[in-house]
Amino acid sequence: MRKTLACAITFGMLIGSCPLPADAQNNASQRSFGGCPVEHDQLADILKKSVKPSGGPSNGGLDNNEWAAVVNRHGLVCAVAFSGNKVDDQWLGSRAIAAQKANTANAFSLKNKAMATANLYVEAQPDGFLFGAALGNPPSPDVIYAGSDQDFGTARDPMIGKAVGGVVVFGGGLALYDGRDVVGGLGVSGDSSCADHNVAWRVRHLLGLDHVPAGVSPNMKDAIIYDIGPDGKSASGFGHPKCNGKEDQISVDLDAGVEGDAVR
Repeated sequence: MRKTLACAITFGMLIGSCPLPADAQNNASQRSFGGCPVEHDQLADILKKSVKPSGGPSNGGLDNNEWAAVVNRHGLVCAVAFSGNKVDDQWLGSRAIAAQKANTANAFSLKNKAMATANLYVEAQPDGFLFGAALGNPPSPDVIYAGSDQDFGTARDPMIGKAVGGVVVFGGGLALYDGRDVVGGLGVSGDSSCADHNVAWRVRHLLGLDHVPAGVSPNMKDAIIYDIGPDGKSASGFGHPKCNGKEDQISVDLDAGVEGDAVR
């Protein structure tokens, strides 16, 4: 008996629980609209190389272990991984946030303009043109907390093949570009939002999916923009608050961030 799967489209994202075909889940070379750009082992390996607790570089902040998640262009989860040795070596709540960041970056980025989750911060505040966006696409707890926690962050993570939904408007989410189009989104969570952005930038680069055609930052990318002044205003309109550590300095060195002086 043939089954037909129906998904509802909201905010440009697929919200229903629509399983990916097995080949779409596992074939990293499938970068079509509905295919998966990244598979679990690749994501886990690169994430571990990108955070300090696993021997990688410092990204500022607390230098915690991190979660990472990838969605395809449909918004269906392709891979979930963590950098620690076991599931609670990193903040447990950040698994869901990483998937929502991936969903957000994918959903708000276009072929000719990338939008990092960090770029959404200012306009998602009261009086911003994106205020209330997160309420328009709430995350799905039934998807996030399904299955066994023994499978969280593995190739069998229960979120794989499903749409988590959710909109996150602080750093850590980036769209994935293969040089031709948007092929999905990456989300990283587990530290300060500024450090999460730096880790995501490193991971995307090592995945080879950072061929960003244009973006809202002055360097025409989806860099985090640190231009919120004492009055709370952002010169670019796409600013993000600085965090308490050295994240902003590290992001500028990575070409992943832009200081306020470069915007004015």
